[in-house]
Amino acid sequence: MAIKNKVQLITYPDSMGGNLKVLHEQLQKHFTDVFPGGIHILPPFPSSGDRGFAPLTYLEIEPDFGTWEDIRAIGEQFDVLVDLMVNHISRQSLYFQDFLEKGRASGYADLFITLDKIWENGEPVGADIEKMFLRRSVPYSSFSTLGNGGEEKVWTTFGKTDPSEQIDLDIHSPLTRQLLQSFFENFKAQNVKIVRLDAVGYVIKKLGTSCFFVEPEIYEFLGWIRQMADSLDMELLPEVHAHYSTQYKLSEYGCWIYDFILPYRVLEALTGRSNAELYSYLRTRPHKQFTMLDCHDGIPVKPDLDDLLDTDKARELVDICVERGANLSLILSEEHKAADGFDVHQIRCTYYSALNENDDAYIAARAIQFFTPGIPQVYYVGLMAGRNDIEQVEKTGEGREINRHNYTVEEIERGLEQDVVKRLMKLIRFRNTYSAFDGVFQVLDAAPDEIRLLWEQNGKYCRLFISLQTYQTVIEFVDEEGRPATYQV
Repeated sequence: MAIKNKVQLITYPDSMGGNLKVLHEQLQKHFTDVFPGGIHILPPFPSSGDRGFAPLTYLEIEPDFGTWEDIRAIGEQFDVLVDLMVNHISRQSLYFQDFLEKGRASGYADLFITLDKIWENGEPVGADIEKMFLRRSVPYSSFSTLGNGGEEKVWTTFGKTDPSEQIDLDIHSPLTRQLLQSFFENFKAQNVKIVRLDAVGYVIKKLGTSCFFVEPEIYEFLGWIRQMADSLDMELLPEVHAHYSTQYKLSEYGCWIYDFILPYRVLEALTGRSNAELYSYLRTRPHKQFTMLDCHDGIPVKPDLDDLLDTDKARELVDICVERGANLSLILSEEHKAADGFDVHQIRCTYYSALNENDDAYIAARAIQFFTPGIPQVYYVGLMAGRNDIEQVEKTGEGREINRHNYTVEEIERGLEQDVVKRLMKLIRFRNTYSAFDGVFQVLDAAPDEIRLLWEQNGKYCRLFISLQTYQTVIEFVDEEGRPATYQV
C-alpha cells in the first residue's frame, strides 16, 4: 500500500470518548476530512502495564476498549496504524506464564532470553552491562519457576517493577518469528494498514556492544520483517530513539523513520526567536519521515539530538519547560550522558503548555510541522490544545500522564469550540487538500527571526511566512482560479 501524504491522528483507544466505538463515532462526526491520512491507535490489546505497552497478546482487543470489529470498521474509512512491541511481551501472557509453570520444558521457553543465551554460565558480568544502553538498573529479572523448582533469570530491557512486566523476546528463535508472523497475519485480517515496530532498536543483544541498534544484525531482522510485511501489503514504521545518524541509516535502508528531532528544533526556534538551528536541520534532513511535535511519551532530547545540541542552551530550554510545568525523563547510564553530565532523555509536557499556552506560537509550530516534508501526525491532546495535566501526574506518580488526559465526548465538544483548535483544524484541512504539498520543497532565505518555507508543483505554490517575534503566521498560495491568495493562519 502507499501511505497517504495527509495528516494522521495519534490516540489511545479510550482517550477520545472512552472506547473504540465512541472514537469511531467522533471521527465520523468531526474529523473525516481532518485525518484522511490515518489513525494511529496506541495499543488496544490486553496489557499488564505501561498503558498498553506490555501486551499479553495481539490476537485480542482489550474488552474495555471494544472488539476487532471496531478496528475493522475504523479501517474502512481510515488507514489504521497499530504498534507491535517486537522487543517484548507481558509476563502475564500465556506464553510466559507457561514458561514459569513448566520451566525449560515449556513449549514457549525458546521465546525468551534466558541469561545462558548471553553468558555461557548464565551469570551476568558487570563489565558487559556497563557498556549497555540501560532502560532500568539491570537488564534482566529473576523469576521462580515451578517446572524445575528453581530460578530463571531472563532479559528485560524495560519495566519499572522488579521483576519487570515486559519480558524480552528472542528474535533469533524460529518460535518467536512464527509468533510475530501470526500477529502480522491477524493485523492484515483486521484491516490494519501500517505497523509501528516499537522498541525495535533493542532486539539484538550482543556482548561487547550497547545492545542497542547492533549492526549489522539489526538489518537482518528488519529485512526479514519487511519481507513479511511486503507479502501482506502492509507498511512498517520502525520506532528508534537514537543518535540521528542511526535514523539516517534506517532512511538509507529504505525505511520510513520518525522525525524525533523536529519537535525540539521547533520549540527552540519559537522560544529563542531564531531560525538558525531549525533552518540548518530542515536543509539536511531526509524527507521520508513521519513528523510529530507531541506523543504519549515526551519531547525527545537525548540520544536523538546527541552531537546536535549545545548543552548549555539545552539546559536553558529545559528549564523554561519545567517552569511551565514539565517534568523530565532522564538517562540512566553514565556512559550515555553528555560529557558535562547533561542527562535529559525527554521533556514531558503538552506542546501547548511548552509554548506557554500561546495560541499564535502553537499555530506557528503546527504550520512548521505541516510544511516540513513527511507524513504529519497530531497527537490527540495536541489536537485539543491540551494543557499539562499536573493533577493526573500527582495522582498516579507517572510523569508521562501529564500529556495523557482522557477526553469525554463533552470535553471534545468543548475543545472543538476553542479558537486555537478551530484554527488548527482549518490548517490541517489546508495541508490535506493543497496539491503543492506533493511537489518540491524549499527552505527560503529569511531574516534570523523569520521562517520562510515553500512548496511548488504544476504552477501551484504555497509559501509559509512566520515572524518569530510576533508568531504571526501567513500562507501565500494560488487559489482554485489560479489567483494569488493569502491565508492568515
